[in-house]
Amino acid sequence: MNTQLPTLYIVIPCYNEEKVLPITAPLFLAKIQELVSNQQINNQSRILLVDDGSKDSTWKIITELSESDPHYCGIQQSRNRGHQNAVLAGLMTAKDLCDITISIDCDGQDDINAMNEMVAAYKDGCDVVYGVRSARDTDTFFKRFTAQSFYKLLNNLGGEVVYNHADYRLLSSRFLQSFAEYKEVNLFLRGMVPLVGFKSTCVYYKREERMAGESHYPLKKMIGLAVDGITSLSVKPLRLITGFGAVVSLLSFIGIIWVLIGYATGNTINGWASTVCAVFFIGGVQLLSLGIIGEYIGKIYIETKHRPRFIISNKTTNLADNNQNMIG
Repeated sequence: MNTQLPTLYIVIPCYNEEKVLPITAPLFLAKIQELVSNQQINNQSRILLVDDGSKDSTWKIITELSESDPHYCGIQQSRNRGHQNAVLAGLMTAKDLCDITISIDCDGQDDINAMNEMVAAYKDGCDVVYGVRSARDTDTFFKRFTAQSFYKLLNNLGGEVVYNHADYRLLSSRFLQSFAEYKEVNLFLRGMVPLVGFKSTCVYYKREERMAGESHYPLKKMIGLAVDGITSLSVKPLRLITGFGAVVSLLSFIGIIWVLIGYATGNTINGWASTVCAVFFIGGVQLLSLGIIGEYIGKIYIETKHRPRFIISNKTTNLADNNQNMIG
């Protein structure tokens, strides 16, 4: 059990959030102050805002916040690299500065009051605390159906993910030191975190509507994240292709025997339609299989380059080593 007051860094990725950040930033500060007054964390705790190469005034707002209150600090990526990379950049920046981190989006949808339970669970010995949605009432039927189907599919394919959990979670510095050894470029954090291990638990909360601004996760990005999750965590699709190919080959072999028997007995029938259907079917299966294999080859190609997953170009003045860039 952890008895000393820990230092908490709330890691918040931001991309073009000039509309919502002025609304939610005071809420995060109030939560820090509440946790300090309740003696759950110490006053060295911070709100770490990660600007993911925003095109609006997000970074200006972050710097102004850091100047207004020392509890705010921020880093800016050299360019937009995506939500998962922004979260990783914040976690790797905070891992040597605090005892625990809590990653959360800045749109105000995730219930910040769940942080109280997360910190309490850390003090009870958990290094990982997942924020899990108790319901999906705010989602459309399509989004709810696709999200639930994705979680089930990923688990069936061998990926270990927590159902209805996104990127709202507490991680201890001990966990982050081990997690830093995971060097893959293709990031799917909600699937990678369970791979590290350590004691974990879940905290359940209700997700609300976005407070302001627009979502930066349209259907195209959600599909891309799902594909990255499956191909980054599991090779089962390749094994399914192998198994399906074996079944098709067996059926084809049986078909050849049937054709030869028919030819020998003089029972052959000219069948253009059946031939064309068979060709189209096999052709479609081959193209689909090549596409899945190509996705994996593409992931291997990107991984072999060993390109940095994030490059921090700026830091607010209240962060140590402000003049030094960070590459990870």
